[in-house]
Amino acid sequence: MPPSTAIQPKLEEDETALETVEDVPVNKITSFNGRLQQFLHNGTEAHETPSSSRTTLSQRRINTTKAEYERQAEPIISSPRRKRTVPPTAPTTTATHRRTTRSKSTLIATSPSPSKRRRSTATPQIPPTPPIASPSATESLLRDTIPPNLILLLVGVNPGIMTGVTGYAYAHPSNLFWKLLYSSGITSIRHIPADTYKLPALYRVGNTNIVERPTRDASMLSRAEMDAGVPVLEAKVAAQRPEVVCLVGKSIWEAVWRVRHGRGIRKEEFRYGWQSETENMGRGDDWAGAPVFVATTTSGLAAGMKPAEKEAVWAELGSWVVKRRQERGLNSVVVKEI
Repeated sequence: MPPSTAIQPKLEEDETALETVEDVPVNKITSFNGRLQQFLHNGTEAHETPSSSRTTLSQRRINTTKAEYERQAEPIISSPRRKRTVPPTAPTTTATHRRTTRSKSTLIATSPSPSKRRRSTATPQIPPTPPIASPSATESLLRDTIPPNLILLLVGVNPGIMTGVTGYAYAHPSNLFWKLLYSSGITSIRHIPADTYKLPALYRVGNTNIVERPTRDASMLSRAEMDAGVPVLEAKVAAQRPEVVCLVGKSIWEAVWRVRHGRGIRKEEFRYGWQSETENMGRGDDWAGAPVFVATTTSGLAAGMKPAEKEAVWAELGSWVVKRRQERGLNSVVVKEI
């Protein structure tokens, strides 16, 4: 082919392409008088027109966006990992609701109403148990032993609880009464409380109290009770006329003194042992009365005196009793009966 013929079509083709580029609106300031726009359009695919390039890019972007959306939306919904990270928002299942309802109903059923709670906490009404047969607070089973012709009448304050229940004088194990009777010689052996009613026959020794009401301790008696028992005691002595009256405890003599003298006994006026003849008890028109001997208390709760001091006071009384019993010729009888 001649060179002129081959070159001619090519030039015509370039001119057509140039005319096509020149048809595009160009901003000559920002594109270097159209040259940059020309350069860009020359590098595009197979002489695509500007309109077709824009349409292709827009369609490609739309297609890409749709593909990415479909690709991204699918893993979010179906990925197990995404499901683990997102907290469950599903409503409570029927089984869980059933368990919760059952728990609430159980609590409601087991919690008592206010009225029922008051009835459950109330103390049950138990019928009272009949009391055991025993003396009341103002009664004692102990009885006086004051037969006629006694050598010695022992006067206590009042029965203790055990004495009131058993009926035996000075029945509490801690009481020193029976020990002091033996150590002083008033009794030839150490008797037990159950021998209370044997003493008059064996030794001509009797027993009574200034107050009959039993208490745990003599300090529980009032002064009025003690004073009220003095005239009663005086009447007993006057009726039975024992040779000697022994007051077992300082408080008894203090009560007798208050009633007789209208005042309390002073410290310098009190003494253990034999008292003045003017203080004899049970005095009458034809009888001078019984001499009074004040002995120590025998209660185990009283710790004002030592045991040796108590024994010394009781020994003074015991020596007189032994002597008087010998004078009356009663020793042989006592030994035989023991």
